[in-house]
Amino acid sequence: MPRLSSPLVLALIGLILFGDGAYIHAKAWLAQVLLERAFDKSLATGGVIKPWAWADTWPVARIEVKRIGASAIVLEGTSGQALAFGPGHISRTADAGERGVAVYAAHRDIHFRFLRNVAVGDIVEITRRDGRHFRYRADSSAVVRFDASGIDPSTQGVELVLTTCWPFDAVTSGPERYVMHATLIEARE
Repeated sequence: MPRLSSPLVLALIGLILFGDGAYIHAKAWLAQVLLERAFDKSLATGGVIKPWAWADTWPVARIEVKRIGASAIVLEGTSGQALAFGPGHISRTADAGERGVAVYAAHRDIHFRFLRNVAVGDIVEITRRDGRHFRYRADSSAVVRFDASGIDPSTQGVELVLTTCWPFDAVTSGPERYVMHATLIEARE
């Protein structure tokens, strides 16, 4: 009997692990659907629309890099819950399209995985929840220590920074961050 129970136990453990992985992917897919719906409602109303009743965040923008087919809904704040579902707009930084630096942060292996494919010169488009649309041109990127980003909060320009952990393919967190900088080239109502 022990010989028969060992494969059954292993099969059961494998089934549980598979189910857990499938659940995580299904939850992530559903979250993206709910975020898109909340963002679309925000565009229609201009209001703050939470993607689900108990959310501690809400969509503030959509970021797109059309050359590589990348798109993500940006959430307000960078709490653990917000970053689990999308890029976060770092509080106390400018809104996209406003004077200063708008800073968006996300996990390198999920929502900002596409940053590895963004090149200097690429166009990064931001649509805010109020419907205003901004086009930025990526003009530099750098790898920096987490406590030395080089971001100038007192800039008089209209700038965008997308940042994530570095290196892109690491499996553990480290002290370095990838920082992509872009400058506004067009604003539309």
